[in-house]
Amino acid sequence: MNDFNDFLPSGEAAPDRFVAATHLFDGVADGVAPGGVPAPREEGPFERWERANARFEARDYIGAAKLLAALVEEAPGPTGPRLLLARAYYHSAQLRRAEEQLRELIDRDPVEHYAHLLLARTLERQGRHDEAASWKRMAAAFGVAAAE
Repeated sequence: MNDFNDFLPSGEAAPDRFVAATHLFDGVADGVAPGGVPAPREEGPFERWERANARFEARDYIGAAKLLAALVEEAPGPTGPRLLLARAYYHSAQLRRAEEQLRELIDRDPVEHYAHLLLARTLERQGRHDEAASWKRMAAAFGVAAAE
């Protein structure tokens, strides 16, 4: 099994072959650092999105917001990153920032029903209950329950 071309009795590639194959092209596009060590890859938007989601799930809302703010600045169009950014701001009590993102999101996508509900909750947390009421009614019109 020390040969790169070894296979298991079942016909599957040996584990060392798989590991070697997964790193076959490391450093090809980015160059190779001195000593033959592959140069570090730059993290792309998808990896940053996954990392932001992981931080949000781990309740590291400030860390998630930092990653998401950069993603939203880089690509302002997609709804998902902006909505998650607003949620991260909301959960980390950055309510003005959450409100700003939610208003921008609703301007871009007026039927994003959850944004209406979250904006209502954001305004309520700021003590702006009268203003929040209209956003709650809009969320209710979309069929979004206030308990969500």
